[in-house]
Amino acid sequence: MAAKSMIRMRMSAHDAHYGGNLVDGARMLNLFGDVATELLIIQDGDEGLFCAYDNVEFLAPVYAGDYIEAVGEITHVGNTSRKMVFEARKVIAPRTDISESAADVLAEPIVVCRASGTCVVPKNCQRNNK
Repeated sequence: MAAKSMIRMRMSAHDAHYGGNLVDGARMLNLFGDVATELLIIQDGDEGLFCAYDNVEFLAPVYAGDYIEAVGEITHVGNTSRKMVFEARKVIAPRTDISESAADVLAEPIVVCRASGTCVVPKNCQRNNK
């Protein structure tokens, strides 16, 4: 079975980059990078390097106060390359219309971003596959 990884974070006011507390889409890619690093450590015992995204889709807005769950999975293991897929989901949303501290757990997570890409772990760094 392929290794899977998940990280959950609250987007802060520091993450908001645009008007209306909108979070920069690059923040989702940052989370995917952290997920990829964990997957490579599980697979190879090394952080490896992220080479490229071959697809990125931003599907819904993310705001300061949202809780985002980023998941990833290795879909193909080559000689040194590891192909991965990622998905980021909004799982909790603030309810500032009620009060400054109100929030709702969403009945169904909202997919905010999907991506796929390739990482590389040099042969001499692959400790778990020898």
